[in-house]
Amino acid sequence: MADPALRQALKAGEFISAPGIYDLVSALIADRMGFKALYATGYGTVASSLGLPDAGLATYTQMIEVIGRMVEMTKTPVIADADTGYGGLLNVRHTVRGYEKAGVTAIQIEDQEFPKKCGHTKNRRVVPLEDMVRKIEVANDSRSSADFLIIARTDARTGLGLEEAIKRGIAYGKAGADIVFIESPESEEELAEVGRRIDKPLLANMVNTGRTPMLPNDQLKKLGFSIAIYPSAGFLSAGQALHNAYADLKKNGTNTDAVPMYDFPEFNKLMGFEDVWDFEAKYKE
Repeated sequence: MADPALRQALKAGEFISAPGIYDLVSALIADRMGFKALYATGYGTVASSLGLPDAGLATYTQMIEVIGRMVEMTKTPVIADADTGYGGLLNVRHTVRGYEKAGVTAIQIEDQEFPKKCGHTKNRRVVPLEDMVRKIEVANDSRSSADFLIIARTDARTGLGLEEAIKRGIAYGKAGADIVFIESPESEEELAEVGRRIDKPLLANMVNTGRTPMLPNDQLKKLGFSIAIYPSAGFLSAGQALHNAYADLKKNGTNTDAVPMYDFPEFNKLMGFEDVWDFEAKYKE
């Protein structure tokens, strides 16, 4: 079941900052931090589970398996990337029902042509506005609870300009989207224009070294945004940490104090070994 806390926070005017999670380790760590939501990033999930680019190569089945496990293992509401809905209108209905059944709280569907690409990369093309409106209408009709939120994303800004992106955002809100996501505005002025003209809760995508300027939460809220997602914060940090640790090992023949690491006993706790040890103490032969 979707967690009503996210919808209630939006209604109360609270700003929601959601770090990107991409596997079970990142999900468990982020879940301890006290965020109001977590963002299951498509880019990071595809990269970590398949070792492939976020270019429409992962299927619904592959994604729901990982995302469902993330939801199961965490207590924080999860916002989940669902690409284009993985196909046509019937696929969108199936995807919405599956994500909701898995316990996702908000589903993100975008208006790219298939196969889609990561929103801060080049050569993205969008479907006709009317086609995406129909997808949103189907998504709206397919959910069983108002607590399960629909996020409509448009990738029109990069190829067709800000005006077309705003036009689409307005239309998607009217079609039933709870939250509108204009992907990759290219300046603070463009973010402000989005905030002025779209009368729906707005999501900002804060990608480190991406196309959109990185702004703090309080500034995004002043510009009219309600949610900021940080999809790359986890996997870029982990990637750099792995690179440093492996390079240290290769150079020195051992790991040195030059590379900080997660404390092993604490990591055991994160993975739930204390429960295993308690079980073994109770039922030891």
